[in-house]
Amino acid sequence: MHPALSVIFFTALSGAGYGLLAWTGLAIVSMLLSGDRPQQGAVPAIWGVLILVGLVLVTTGLLSSVLHLGKPGRAWRAFSQWRSSWLSREGVLALASYVPAVALLALVAAVASGQPHALLNTAATPLLAAAMLLLSLATVVCTAMIYASLKPIPAWRHRLVVPGYLAFALLTGGLLFAVTLALVGVDAATVQALAVPIAAAAALVAALKLAYWRAIDREPLPVTRGDALGLPERTPSVFERPHTEPNYLTREMVFVLARKHARRLRAIGLVLFGALPVLAAALAWALPASATLAFGLAAASALAGALVERWLFFAQARHLVSLYY
Repeated sequence: MHPALSVIFFTALSGAGYGLLAWTGLAIVSMLLSGDRPQQGAVPAIWGVLILVGLVLVTTGLLSSVLHLGKPGRAWRAFSQWRSSWLSREGVLALASYVPAVALLALVAAVASGQPHALLNTAATPLLAAAMLLLSLATVVCTAMIYASLKPIPAWRHRLVVPGYLAFALLTGGLLFAVTLALVGVDAATVQALAVPIAAAAALVAALKLAYWRAIDREPLPVTRGDALGLPERTPSVFERPHTEPNYLTREMVFVLARKHARRLRAIGLVLFGALPVLAAALAWALPASATLAFGLAAASALAGALVERWLFFAQARHLVSLYY
């Protein structure tokens, strides 16, 4: 498939944003359910910063996805097919995820305006945080299912596509969560504790991608050129091209990436989203004073690695129509 930069940026940035919102929702729920009651001061402000950063990333990603549409003005029509379309479900859930996020921002603003008990006088706070967590993860699942539901592209139908999207969202969002906490001056012990889940997320992402790449390299296409030409169980020989000039199918559905380039890009991706975040987490654990720098570099590295991985995700996916060409 032809790698469209707008879709690559959309999936990487929105995934990081939803991952950050998920981590923030989990942190709020855990804090409130544990009996810790932040009434005013820094903690609610930190929640607001985290949610704002997450929403900026999500909004930027969603806007970039519109650039891929032939007629962006008709994007609203995608919301009408939520019963059968994963694209529509993604759009509906993406809009729904703004509701708890904006509501929590309103509560944080109430605290900042001099109502220190605004976050406590409503039982809705943990419910809003839980809704933000679940809707964020559900939106990422729908994004992955847009591709995982396409039968003509076997590489996208793989069982590891959805877990891979979720793992990338949690890794990039978790690194942004950690570096934001470090930048706003959260105590070193809290930031240090994030090193273990972040290292685990990076290792999980690397393992998932290695397994996925190995699978798509080894598993042949489910049909042959004879099937594509309507000649099943035969091996037709091609003596001339089926077309005289490029067309829509060859531009969008047929993209060839040399194996040596794929291997090089895979290695670069593994270093960016796997090795470097693990090393950064280890450094932050051993030297908490270095957490801001370590997690900051790791966040940039993981986002760059996510862009490389998404480019490969599209470039290495073979549409069955390529058998005809």
